[in-house]
Amino acid sequence: MAILLLHGGAGAIAADVENDTVSGLASACEAGFDRIPDGAREAALSAVTAMEANELAFNAGIGAAPTREGTVELDAAVMLSDGSCGAVTLLRNTPFAARLAERVRTETPHVLLAAHGAEALVDEPVPNERLLTERSVARWQAWRERQATSAGKPAGSGTVGAVALDDHGSLAAVTSTGGMLGQWSGRIGDTPLIGAGTYADRHVAVSCTGKGEAFIRAVTAKALADRLEAGTDLEQALQESLEGLVRCGGEGGLIVVTADGRLGIAFNSASMAMGWRLPGGRGEQRVSRHPSVLVMRA
Repeated sequence: MAILLLHGGAGAIAADVENDTVSGLASACEAGFDRIPDGAREAALSAVTAMEANELAFNAGIGAAPTREGTVELDAAVMLSDGSCGAVTLLRNTPFAARLAERVRTETPHVLLAAHGAEALVDEPVPNERLLTERSVARWQAWRERQATSAGKPAGSGTVGAVALDDHGSLAAVTSTGGMLGQWSGRIGDTPLIGAGTYADRHVAVSCTGKGEAFIRAVTAKALADRLEAGTDLEQALQESLEGLVRCGGEGGLIVVTADGRLGIAFNSASMAMGWRLPGGRGEQRVSRHPSVLVMRA
């Protein structure tokens, strides 16, 4: 029954990065599914870590979206089906925010650590400049030019996430992001907020991507879990989640794995990057440009 389901962001994924995105999803699926024997937690973390290290495709870790000031601030969260969770935000000194969120979960009495409190846990800190790439700087410079014409609103979401179910029935959700291009320094989106962008319980694991403020207002991940617990069909619950985003002024997507072996993907943005691996080598990775709700069974 092992399942690994990933997203590489929702929004307007440019055609010139589609091949890199699909390749990155494939590598992350392989890295994560190889760790399924070690449990859902390690599978999801390994997949997300692979995407954080990929500077060509995703908005997490190396190559994440710069703020208005041109710096990088990372967020991540981890939650397991036993209810334990950890998160970090405003992280500036390591590309591997998800692994640091896991340290918060396992090594501290807290759920969420911010800025210097989270950064103090990093064993091998790097300068913030190491998180920038030629591509991310070029996009920031283009954003600054648009800002001069009043079109420079924060934009883009290549947030990455993974949800996993292992052979023992344990679930895990991991999400990591570089935020939005041109966001104000200190802005916190939905990714590190348990119940908004990341959630898991003994029935379901959820990871979200898109315009974070709307996911926060709708408490999207927890609301979906509550709908399922109340008996709502998975496809209907996903559709209602998208409708909730619209009511809160946003768009994006989410991925879901349930304890009984179902996979769910839903998005209402222009595109979404997704991939999955199942036993027997089954799986797929793609950028979909047709907003939809998809439900499968392993």
